[in-house]
Amino acid sequence: MGTYFVKGKGWRYHFKYLKVRYTKAWFKTKKEANKAEAEYKNLLKNPPSLIQTETDTIFLDLINKRLDYMQVYHTKHHYDDCRQMAARWVEKWGDMENSSITRGMIQEWVIVRNKVSAYVANKEIRHLRALFNWGKKEGLIRENPTNGINFLPIDKKIKYIPPKEDVLKILFATDQNTQDYLWAIKETLARMNEINQLAWEDVDLLNKTVTLYTRKKKGGHRTPRKIPMTGRLFDIFSRRFQARRKDLPWVFWHTYWSSKTGEKIEGRFLDRKRIMKTLCKRAGVKYFRFHALRHFGASILNDANLDISTIQRLLGHENRSTTEIYLHRISETEQDAIRILEEKGGSLESVDKMKVAHEVAHEKK
Repeated sequence: MGTYFVKGKGWRYHFKYLKVRYTKAWFKTKKEANKAEAEYKNLLKNPPSLIQTETDTIFLDLINKRLDYMQVYHTKHHYDDCRQMAARWVEKWGDMENSSITRGMIQEWVIVRNKVSAYVANKEIRHLRALFNWGKKEGLIRENPTNGINFLPIDKKIKYIPPKEDVLKILFATDQNTQDYLWAIKETLARMNEINQLAWEDVDLLNKTVTLYTRKKKGGHRTPRKIPMTGRLFDIFSRRFQARRKDLPWVFWHTYWSSKTGEKIEGRFLDRKRIMKTLCKRAGVKYFRFHALRHFGASILNDANLDISTIQRLLGHENRSTTEIYLHRISETEQDAIRILEEKGGSLESVDKMKVAHEVAHEKK
């Protein structure tokens, strides 16, 4: 925080006031930057009686304020994901006034990101649109330069669902603690982050239920859903409860060295993505991630003709359409339609008979 120099550009000030970040660039001298910073701080602390709504800021200011908002209202995973994208945007447009960023500039950026993949490019459009819409809502900008930009076409694929044999190989290819963790995901259809933040106060062994929390709802609200325990999950949680550390609230936790403080910390898991590559390789199965276990469980329930609204509640989806993406079973109606197509359009046996008759007639000629 404070003033600092960037080679080839000049001086910039950067400070926080009431948990909101403010910055401006580029000044020719440090003295000018310090003076501008002091004036702006004074304006914030002693605003005039009539304040005109700020309708233009530099892009870096908009990014910082949006990230501050997301840190409060969204999950850490979503915040970190957006912060990585924001770092690329700041490098591109950080010092520009928001009003100077045009649709053409955004489109050029989308073309660049499309070289990685259409999925990545569309993700950038989606998040940039959300950023500028938020800026308009907060009165920070007038226009959204992403308006009119269409998503790129993508090749949609059916998500890979591992066979039951591969899931079981993974479950038994690791230590007891990780095995318990995987069973918890599989038996509750939970998201990885929901199991990471699971605390003992969310586990009701008496009534055999687990309460999972998610922020993947409109508005970012932390929303609970109660899941009945399977017998296996009850046994796992009962064993872990007896052996728990009473000073730690989480069901699953680990000890690690903090890269920030250099100290050993005991805390809940924040991310466990890398472990699946190791386990799949060790078990000799095709690689899949934790999320595939949700698809696996949802497919089992769908194959058993369980009502889709029940599956939706278990998965914690707000929209039915999201649940339908998880389900890849060919319906009985579709199977009947193909059966009729075969019968009316000529079965393999009838086609073979016609072929033989045609060959015999041809030989007689």
